[in-house]
Amino acid sequence: MAAPQQQTPAQGPISNDDVAEWTARFNDVLARPGEYVNSKSPESSQPWYNSFFGCFNPIDVCLMSWCCPCVVFGRTHHRLRRNANLEGYEPINTSCLLMCASSCVALHWVPMALQRADIRTKHNLEGSCLMDMALACCCGCCQLAQTDKEAEHREKLLASSQGGIQQGYQAPGGMSFPQHKQ
Repeated sequence: MAAPQQQTPAQGPISNDDVAEWTARFNDVLARPGEYVNSKSPESSQPWYNSFFGCFNPIDVCLMSWCCPCVVFGRTHHRLRRNANLEGYEPINTSCLLMCASSCVALHWVPMALQRADIRTKHNLEGSCLMDMALACCCGCCQLAQTDKEAEHREKLLASSQGGIQQGYQAPGGMSFPQHKQ
């Protein structure tokens, strides 16, 4: 009789690290709501690379934002917090489920505004908390498309500026001379 194989428990879509991170962020906002609501980007901030109303280009991001906003939200979170190249990304993840659950109680704009504020802060972009909330409430699909495209663009720039050389030093091969036929 063969020995039973040991199976590793499935990770599933929920990451305890992401749950702890979102919990800490929500608790911080609830502890200091006035600071967050009145926050603005500094004068030295730069404009967004992707326009808010450029959400239709490319059309696949627009359609995903319309049909599956939670998946786009989770993808953007993964780009910002985990890996710009989406290595290890799963479409159904903690952030996706958070967005889906918050949508069920008409609070989808809260995590969307927090994510937009994260992008603004991390990449020194123009805007304010009130604008983040207004965009998330009034035109969530355009806001999701813009933040996803912006995160993709900015994170790739950040990765290339921090580690443009992807592999370590490799010693050149020894000298060789072409063989001449005589």
